[in-house]
Amino acid sequence: MHESVADRIRGLPEDTDLRKALRARAVDLSEQLLQERWLTVSQASAPVPTAFLVILVFWLTATFGSFGLFAPRNHTVHATLCLGAVSVSAALFLVLELATPFEGAIMVSAEPVQRALALMAQ
Repeated sequence: MHESVADRIRGLPEDTDLRKALRARAVDLSEQLLQERWLTVSQASAPVPTAFLVILVFWLTATFGSFGLFAPRNHTVHATLCLGAVSVSAALFLVLELATPFEGAIMVSAEPVQRALALMAQ
């Protein structure tokens, strides 16, 4: 529906400078509205269900806890367990971080999409 409105705006005549400026402004506003709409839709659903995260953290805690219980007590084992826990935590962080591409520590720029939209509008 919103895309058809943007297409109809692009189809308006540009016989005067005022109409040309108003059409350009309307196209910009409709593209911003479409971008905000897609951003809202992408953020509306939770990237990973909370129950899944709770179960995953419990499972990982039990796994690393059992490794620690049955492993011999020395520095190599402690370092290996810590390294494994950090790597699993980093992987989980990346999964959660990449689920929200427009905010957070790792952000995707919206400029290439805007540039592509501007080229498509020509």
